Amino acid sequence: GSEAISIADRIFRPIGSSLSLSERKAYTLAFGNIVNSDGDVVDEVLVSIFRAPHSYTGEDSVEISCHGSTYVLQRVMLLLTENGCVPAGPGEFTQRAFLNGKMDLSQAEAVADLIASSSAATHRLAMSQMRGGFSQELSLLRDKLLHLTSLMELELDFSDHEELEFADRTELSLIADEIERVIARLAHSFNVGNAIKNGVPVAIIGETNAGKSTLLNALLNEEKAIVSDIHGTTRDVIEDTINLHGITFRFIDTAGIRQTTDVVESIGIERTFQKMEQADIVLWMIDSNSEADWQALKSEIMPYCEGKNLIVLFNKCDKISDERRSEMAHTFEDVDAPKLFLSAKNRKGLDELETLLVETAALPEISQNDVIVTNIRHYEALVRALESIHRVQDGLQMNLSGDFVSQDLRECLSHL
Repeated sequence: GSEAISIADRIFRPIGSSLSLSERKAYTLAFGNIVNSDGDVVDEVLVSIFRAPHSYTGEDSVEISCHGSTYVLQRVMLLLTENGCVPAGPGEFTQRAFLNGKMDLSQAEAVADLIASSSAATHRLAMSQMRGGFSQELSLLRDKLLHLTSLMELELDFSDHEELEFADRTELSLIADEIERVIARLAHSFNVGNAIKNGVPVAIIGETNAGKSTLLNALLNEEKAIVSDIHGTTRDVIEDTINLHGITFRFIDTAGIRQTTDVVESIGIERTFQKMEQADIVLWMIDSNSEADWQALKSEIMPYCEGKNLIVLFNKCDKISDERRSEMAHTFEDVDAPKLFLSAKNRKGLDELETLLVETAALPEISQNDVIVTNIRHYEALVRALESIHRVQDGLQMNLSGDFVSQDLRECLSHL
């Protein structure tokens, strides 16, 4: 803020120079001490000076680099607040940068995504958006839409002269088609962006005691879920994330599927089917030693797997014969999905499973130049813009009056 430099001057004493912070040029470092009201040295620091409008927020700014002691930091903060500073609220620096025109709203939102990035892909997407990749795409679309709108509205100004036509309808249709393709591409990229940002949801399902919780623990390398030989141990949904080859997967361990009179377990099983609907990938864990009614389980589980990427895992394979392995493969040959024999307890087959998960997710390689939508607000606005441009295309095709087409163009512009 406007008093940042003058307040910092009250607690800073330079070493090796007589210049105060207010007398120094922007983008310079000052070495010295932070002192309290009694003149006692609190810390030896470096102070960076930024002057408006050439700073992150567009305002005068001072950065004090202290030593990494919590006590020292608290003392310096206390001295600053005693001299008139107010602690910033969450995101306030970025909010000020937005309000002062240093970045647009999509770039400001990307700052939070960058801070929260947990993989190489989420980092690249956040950096692309923060550098204005998304904004530039929208700016180009806006320019084309404004060109379309201006031609249409110019005709409306001369509506008394029906023979006047400033906008060639064929050219307008071609421009509208181009705009529609770009908006559709951005909107459709949300599925990929959402998976990269929030993780690919993977539901681990199967009968009780098939080894679902053991698999989750093996994948996470920690005892996240309780494991026991007692059927129905997992009664609620347990979730955690793991990064495999740069892709974040959100694993969901669910209650085992079986007929039960236990009310709590029944609720857990109901949640299992709900989580299956939300998942992109379903891992069906099967106890290779079990003599379950597989046809009944198939009829119960398969309807929930429609449209999902299903992977069938035959667990406890270290305890079965080759004959039993062939028998299990034959039993599930009618299930159209990749199949893998593993032992979650002994970590046998986990590498193959991880590779299979990455291949099944099929997320594209992301560079910092790619524009992919990850924000639900952006996605909803793009969907509305897409609906508007579709109406523009229909209006031009049906040779509707220019005022109707112009209104839809304005709506599309508004949503962008």
